[in-house]
Amino acid sequence: MIVFVIYSELLIMKPIRRITIEKEFAARNPGYRAMLFEAKVKNSPTSDALKTELDSFAQEIKGKYRLEEIKNYPPVSATRQAYKNCGKDPNRYRPSQEQMMRRIVKGLGLYNVSSLVDAGNLFSLKTGCSVGCFDADKIEGATLSLGIGRDEEPYEGIGRGPLNISGLPVFRDRRGGIGTPTSDNERTKLSLQTTNLLVTVHIFDPKINIEEITKLFKSIFSRHGDATEIKHELYRGNF
Repeated sequence: MIVFVIYSELLIMKPIRRITIEKEFAARNPGYRAMLFEAKVKNSPTSDALKTELDSFAQEIKGKYRLEEIKNYPPVSATRQAYKNCGKDPNRYRPSQEQMMRRIVKGLGLYNVSSLVDAGNLFSLKTGCSVGCFDADKIEGATLSLGIGRDEEPYEGIGRGPLNISGLPVFRDRRGGIGTPTSDNERTKLSLQTTNLLVTVHIFDPKINIEEITKLFKSIFSRHGDATEIKHELYRGNF
């Protein structure tokens, strides 16, 4: 069974799509929140300004954390606990923000893909949350459901090939899985032709401020994706 939205902020512009949260996921992750953003955007090769901003923030992370401390950073720790709640080992399938922080602290840096992909990575690092960035025109249906990955459920991770999502939090459209906190799906990934952006934000840490997340989204994607007509909504998994 699926539980429909039980809480949403009263906002002037709400997204075209909506999120539903499955009861089992909500029961295993009390206090869970998700943000959904939609915007008109322009994608391009990563600009020097965005590369500089990413590099600057990466240096802050490198100077602040040792490798073994990353898993204790509250937003990462809360996401790892959610993996355990859903039945996944977070040491084998790390959340995406933890993956990026580990690369940075190891001195490996981050890959530059495009302005929207890299803006999403910056947004994830600055919020500490797992963020999914999708081409909205590739998503099937008006509703995204959030649940737990099933055994042998087909899923093609971006740049990873087939990914075992059993026990992972997963957003699904009408056709199937499109995003997990470990990796998004090839089917709905961003391209240089993307003009309609959809972003999901997993918020497992109860101390994360929603207003700050919204301000960051608007700032980052307006500057690095020419975002306009921004719409957003907050969802909760339980009362």
